Amino acid sequence: MNVISPSRPFPAERLKTRALELGFNLVGLTPAQPSPRLSAYLDWIDRGMHGSMGYMARPDRVQRRRDLSIILPGARSLVLVGLDYTTELIPPEVLNDPARGRIAAYAWGMDYHDILTPKLEALAEWLRVESGQRLSHRVYVDTGALLERSHAQQAGLGFTGKNTMLIHPRRGSSFFLGEILTDLEFDAYDTPQRETMCGRCTRCLSACPTAAFPRPHVLDARRCISYLTIEHKGSLDPGLRPLLGNWVYGCDVCQDVCPFQRFALPSTAAALYPTDLNRVAPRLVDLLALDESRFRQQYDKSPIIRIRRERLIRNACIAAGNWGDDAAAPALLALLQDDSPLVRGHAAWGLWRVWGERARPALETYLQHETDEMTRHEVSKITLSD
Repeated sequence: MNVISPSRPFPAERLKTRALELGFNLVGLTPAQPSPRLSAYLDWIDRGMHGSMGYMARPDRVQRRRDLSIILPGARSLVLVGLDYTTELIPPEVLNDPARGRIAAYAWGMDYHDILTPKLEALAEWLRVESGQRLSHRVYVDTGALLERSHAQQAGLGFTGKNTMLIHPRRGSSFFLGEILTDLEFDAYDTPQRETMCGRCTRCLSACPTAAFPRPHVLDARRCISYLTIEHKGSLDPGLRPLLGNWVYGCDVCQDVCPFQRFALPSTAAALYPTDLNRVAPRLVDLLALDESRFRQQYDKSPIIRIRRERLIRNACIAAGNWGDDAAAPALLALLQDDSPLVRGHAAWGLWRVWGERARPALETYLQHETDEMTRHEVSKITLSD
């Protein structure tokens, strides 16, 4: 073992070599300083574009973004890693089939948190041993008060696209990010990538089904399909529901149309590959019929398990309404008796979209027994007075 003296910075190239050996596809280093995009982030919060993600505006989290030493006293460095998640090439006719619920590509396999976190901890442990120091560190995968895309840009991992995604010039944007915040100093840090390389291209802005980009490099989460189907826990805006198409978990539109995506490389992580078509585009009639037990069985170890059955079925009800086929009606009728008022309300909306006036008798009967006042109001307004 070649132990580095505690008084000397650790060799960056040794760290990078080890990160690649552990299976990461990208690795970069940047000093533990506030993100240069912090003021833009605070303006985004002030405009309410974070929607119902109140944790993003919490004063304590804002302070941590201003000063990373609040997260980790003595923080000197950020290690940024990337892991590609491009897997199968699914035919467009499958993905765009309105009878199927579409799932974002990053969620086709195992939960990425469970893949990246152990690798990051292993890398941190290796650093502790090899440096010979009492290393302090924090590991993050899509968590914590870090503006990770901005820090990754500072570490040379890519530039910020007009769709706000981090884009690597030679591998697109289909990769996960993870971080190690540490008090270890390195002998070299990476040169920041250019802030943007989009030029005049606006494909992502034009392709967004819900017009979620008020201007380049700014995403209004309140209109984003990924936010609506994953992060938002309540009822979805009736005006936006028809725009969601068949998406039931996340969205890939602004990434798929990006010219840099043609450089995306197949993932080297076998666990990220889908085991069957249900992990990619399950039939809506099957989704609508999922009870709690079958939901947990089908999406065990998938990131989808995190939104729980209620939100997935809510999303499937919207997709079924957008499909508009009679085949979805029996399942939607059954969901009017679901334990969740959120599911019941969206099932009523979906049934009205499928049957129109034919749904009136069933919905009038349903409303006589609905005990949740918010759901009663919503169903009365959206359906019976449509």
